[in-house]
Amino acid sequence: MRVEKKFKNQLKEMGIELTKKQEQMFGDYSQLLSYWNDFMNLTGITDKEEVYEKHFLDSLSLAKALNVREVQKVLDVGAGAGFPGIPLKIAFPHLQIVLLDSLRKRVDFLEEVVKELELESVSCVHARAEDLAREEEYRQRFDLVVSRAVADLAVLSEYALPFVEIGGSFVAYKSISASEEVKKSSEAIELLGGQIKEKAIFELPGTKISRMLLRIEKVSNTPLEYPRRAGKPLKKPL
Repeated sequence: MRVEKKFKNQLKEMGIELTKKQEQMFGDYSQLLSYWNDFMNLTGITDKEEVYEKHFLDSLSLAKALNVREVQKVLDVGAGAGFPGIPLKIAFPHLQIVLLDSLRKRVDFLEEVVKELELESVSCVHARAEDLAREEEYRQRFDLVVSRAVADLAVLSEYALPFVEIGGSFVAYKSISASEEVKKSSEAIELLGGQIKEKAIFELPGTKISRMLLRIEKVSNTPLEYPRRAGKPLKKPL
C-alpha cells in the first residue's frame, strides 16, 4: 500500500482528499491499464508508482491552474488511455466529461474503464477533433477543455478552442521547456478566440517532475473556418 499512501499524501498537498471508494477506483483503474496494456499500446509507463505519479497525480495537477469544483462540462481532447479525464472524474465526481479519441481501440478501453468503475456522466467518443468541433452539439459547449496530448500548442489550440464556450478555458498540460512554443502560438490562440491567462509552473508534490499548465480563456467566438479539415492543423500549424 506504499504507493497508494504516498499518492494520497501528494494529493493532500494539492488540496484533494479521496474517500476509500475513490482510492479503490484508482487501484482498479491501474489494474485495468496494466491488463489492457499487455495487448495494446496504451502507455509506455508501466511501473505502478510511475503510473500513479506520471499519470494520476499529473492529471489531477489541474487543481494548480483552476478551481475544478467550479467546473461542470469537460472535454478531454486526445484522451488516449484516459488522462487527464478519468482521474479528474474519479476525484471530482460532479464533472460531466466527454473523452474524445480518434483511435477506436483506445475508445474501447475507455468504455471498459467507465463500465468497470461505474462512472456516471462520462461519454467516450470516437472521432477526430476537427470533425466533432463542427457539430452543433459539441461546438462551444464546454466550460473546460483539457489535453495532455503531445502536440504543438498552436495545433492543440486549433483542436481545443472551438469546443470552449465564451468565458470557459482550455488548459494544456506542458513541460516547462515549452515557453518558446507558447510565445510562437500566441497569434494562433488569439485568432481562435483565446487569450493566454495563466502559466502555472510547479513540481508535482513529492517528486522532481516539473510541469507547466497553460490556461487559455475563450474571449470570443472561434471563426467558423476553424478547425480546418482533418489533418491540416497538424501538417500546417497556424
